[in-house]
Amino acid sequence: MSKYRKHLPQLNDQLFMTDGGLETTLIFHQKLDLPYFAAFDLLKDEAGTAQLEGYFRRYAEMARGENVGLVLEAPTWRANPDWARKLGYSDAALADANRKAISLLVRIRDEYETPATPIVISGNLGPRGDGYRVDARMSADEARAYHAPQIETFAATDADMVAAFTINYAEEGIGVVQAAKACGMPVAVAFTLETDGRLPSGDTLQHAVERTDADTGAYAVYYLINCAHPTHFDGVLRGGGEWLARIRGLRANASRRSHAELDEAPDLDDGDPGELGRQYGALRGLLPRMTVVGGCCGTDHRHVEQICRAMKEARGAQVGA
Repeated sequence: MSKYRKHLPQLNDQLFMTDGGLETTLIFHQKLDLPYFAAFDLLKDEAGTAQLEGYFRRYAEMARGENVGLVLEAPTWRANPDWARKLGYSDAALADANRKAISLLVRIRDEYETPATPIVISGNLGPRGDGYRVDARMSADEARAYHAPQIETFAATDADMVAAFTINYAEEGIGVVQAAKACGMPVAVAFTLETDGRLPSGDTLQHAVERTDADTGAYAVYYLINCAHPTHFDGVLRGGGEWLARIRGLRANASRRSHAELDEAPDLDDGDPGELGRQYGALRGLLPRMTVVGGCCGTDHRHVEQICRAMKEARGAQVGA
């Protein structure tokens, strides 16, 4: 059974890290063929499973070395019906892949968890359509029905929570939260932002957070920002407001490029790990409840290490102030 479903330890003040850009690491660094960015497809055989296990093991070792918590996100961002059908998966095979992903993370937790490094297992969901464009817009009710089977599968595993990433319009986030609420699963929602600090739908981040909370009874345990560079949204955060207390997580891109530029780029822009870490440290002052940090496109273990250390320094400076 789930270890932390009743109380997620990242809701305390302890710092938790996550991984970096799983798909970009597998494609550009490990030179794997990953159709549709579907990392879950690697679980179909032992060789692919070993690749994923090695990837997550590296972050577990880092978390233990840094004495911080770890949120392990399942490699299931594309493991929903529309994307899985493109790869030839039946509904039964897709559900099995989601279960295998959680089992993989349980093995990692069993090996690496310590009192100083609690490890939370999260069933990861991605958008029905493209993460960068609002190309398959659903109502909240449609989104709830669409994402419910994956969430129900996770609810029957050892997953402690679910988290939806690169959500680019409010209705899909609302539907995910409603589906998780129906299963009694803790849920976090990560909105992706464009270079102007707005969601691809044109909504402000504040509107997306406040509307999702209003329509779901504030059921989400927290929100995150992901798949955007800090320079794209730090101005938005400087506007202040009570809603910022709902943002506990950040998984930023290494690159300052827009989503359109990233989509078309043949190369990997991995930016400057040290600079990205310092930018996270600076954002700590704008997001005082930020406890979950990692990376997204273009980031890897180097970036997450710098982010983790910068956050520890920033937190220490605030305590000593």
